[in-house]
Amino acid sequence: MSLRSGNVVAFPTETVYGLGADISQPQAIQKIFEIKGRPSSHPLIVHFANLSELEFWAENIPATAWILAQHFWPGPLTLILTKSNHIPLSVTGGQETVGLRIPRHPIALKLLEQLGSCKALAAPSANRFGFVSPTIADHVKNAFNDKIEVILDGGPCEVGLESTIVSCIDKDVTILRPGGISVLSIENLLQQKVSVKSQNKIRTPGSLSSHYATATPLEICQSSESLFSRSFDLLQQGIRTAVIIRSTHLIPMLNSDDKFHYILMPNDPVAFGKDLYATLRKLDDANFERILVEAPPDDLEWLAVADRLSRASYSFTSK
Repeated sequence: MSLRSGNVVAFPTETVYGLGADISQPQAIQKIFEIKGRPSSHPLIVHFANLSELEFWAENIPATAWILAQHFWPGPLTLILTKSNHIPLSVTGGQETVGLRIPRHPIALKLLEQLGSCKALAAPSANRFGFVSPTIADHVKNAFNDKIEVILDGGPCEVGLESTIVSCIDKDVTILRPGGISVLSIENLLQQKVSVKSQNKIRTPGSLSSHYATATPLEICQSSESLFSRSFDLLQQGIRTAVIIRSTHLIPMLNSDDKFHYILMPNDPVAFGKDLYATLRKLDDANFERILVEAPPDDLEWLAVADRLSRASYSFTSK
């Protein structure tokens, strides 16, 4: 197997495609950081196959973590726990905590099972650091060309957004990154309110203010009026603009031509999230000069989409 030889393998999960290295091979882990251009302080998520091995990878596991793992694994949930001595500090960015998850994709699970008992993959998303994550194999190929020997094609990712990251350190339950499992689903399971923190002393993947970025500058428009006004201004300047909307009542007011194009996305947070990254990549490939996005609703079901769009737009809005 290529992984046992110390190589990095791109593989599909239900969230996005990942770059996996055998956690027991330091040189392979180092390759991930080099290939992605990822800072060594930015931790990787550890993927494994069997819930029965959770205590092999983590220590001092609270009851809430067991409840979440038993209900949502395999699935798009990453738990932050105290790492065991089986996980090197190179994987955790020097921290004593680790992100753990069991992916739901059959190819990912088969890969982990073939790796062997009490084995795991350290795996971030298979994209250049800070940019839009890949949801099909071609996204990985286009990003890395010949830098990766093996890319396993599992078709389009089912979820399309990264996993929800939940910290269970010190018996507190805190969502550090919204994702494929909603806040409401977690609260309903635990029968308690959980906090959502974009900034925390624990470093986690995808936590930078500027992340999931498109090559094309992206702006979020908070109202129909601001969207129309901004799109008109850009059109008057001759700037090729793409507009992402989800409200059908906006369609009659938008006319596509060679300098202006709109895309109607699903008015559903799960479907919108599934299509988001692929849509952003298509617009990048079409060489638009600006992307405008109708702001998502301000409610918990849309939190993951809002988080990704906010980080993608940070470089533009922070100017």
